[in-house]
Amino acid sequence: MRAKSERKAAIIALLTIVFATPSVRAADANKPLKPDELMLMPGDLLGKRLFEDKALSEPRGLACASCHDARAAYQGNNHSPVPALARFSSPGSLGSRKTPSLLYAMRSPPFAFTTKKNDVTGLPEIVPVGGQFRDGRADDLAAQVEGPLLDKREMNNPSREAVVAKVRDGAYATLARDVFGADLFKDTASAFGKLAAAVASYEATARFRPFSSKFDEWLEGRALLSAREARGFELFKNPAKGNCISCHDGGTPGGDDGEGPAGAITGLSRNPKDWLFTDFTYDVLGAPRNPRIPDNADAAHYDLGLCERPRLADFAPAGYDLKSLCGAFKVPTLRNVAVTAPYMHNGVFRTLREAVAFYFTRDTNPERWYPKAANGHVAKFNDLPIEHHRNVNVRQAPYDRKPGEAPRATDAEIDDIVAFLKTLTDRPAR
Repeated sequence: MRAKSERKAAIIALLTIVFATPSVRAADANKPLKPDELMLMPGDLLGKRLFEDKALSEPRGLACASCHDARAAYQGNNHSPVPALARFSSPGSLGSRKTPSLLYAMRSPPFAFTTKKNDVTGLPEIVPVGGQFRDGRADDLAAQVEGPLLDKREMNNPSREAVVAKVRDGAYATLARDVFGADLFKDTASAFGKLAAAVASYEATARFRPFSSKFDEWLEGRALLSAREARGFELFKNPAKGNCISCHDGGTPGGDDGEGPAGAITGLSRNPKDWLFTDFTYDVLGAPRNPRIPDNADAAHYDLGLCERPRLADFAPAGYDLKSLCGAFKVPTLRNVAVTAPYMHNGVFRTLREAVAFYFTRDTNPERWYPKAANGHVAKFNDLPIEHHRNVNVRQAPYDRKPGEAPRATDAEIDDIVAFLKTLTDRPAR
């Protein structure tokens, strides 16, 4: 609780500095400003320095930016031999999940349980929502920064003190003192929280929420969707077809900063900032096991996602069946999905079309996606223990099909949806 309150205080202090002194442009005397840094406020500039600093790992050589590459929608694998996993600081160290994009991550609410209408029954139900990472284990962006810095598998720093010492003795220590005060480094715990808050502030700047895709331009009347893209959008919304919008939510008025008028697109908003393409909830999709993940060489190893989140019981209502969340992962935004391959939490699908086709044919043609077991039957949901197969979403369209039935979308319609999803790629910054 103390760490969380310190992070909150640091964020408030940082926002006070950033917004109360708009004319200040603090810079590191040893590092001239790049063109994309000229308009950054001091706290955000500090955050960028920290985000890009390869000295903040042990051994040195890995920065936040190494795995959250601006050229790949702020995700990536840092030239890993396994495309689905990031390469970390220690030699041979790989992750266990696909790196999520940091674009639009600031819009995720803190982790909590909330009420949502069930798409099948129409009745309200209590569901988990929000947080950072694929299992929501960090409440906010500052906590999301802190975790990898100390994770033995990622940046491998032995302590908060070690991280703070690297900054204190590094090239932009003066900038850090300019932002947080001359006494910044006297209290290690406080300094660590403040530095994490600076990175979080940088990750909340406009470059991490550009809203510059073709879809955004179409919403604003500055571009036209092709016939295929328009068909794909209708299929995306159609509850009897893709039903994608039931989880990859969009069009709810009242988006970021309340900016922009709400207009009518079959009753949905014309404000791009209302279209995040996620409701930040969790779902159990039963994705196939990825044999290229080293951890999966152990047949007894399973990544159970949300149900293994630290302190999950502290958030859940009394009596909530936490085992029902085994296999659940956070619904990601679909913004920039066309440039963030491979797909699913374990990166099992190489292409976007494969991922979309899986949604429609997982249950009609399971042999397409899963291997055969020793008994000759398809080993469906093979990345979950059998006792958790009951958690997999099999009632909501388009997953409500049976073997031999027609998928809810044809191959041509899948192509249309993929074409629409490509309109969600943000334009490169100029």
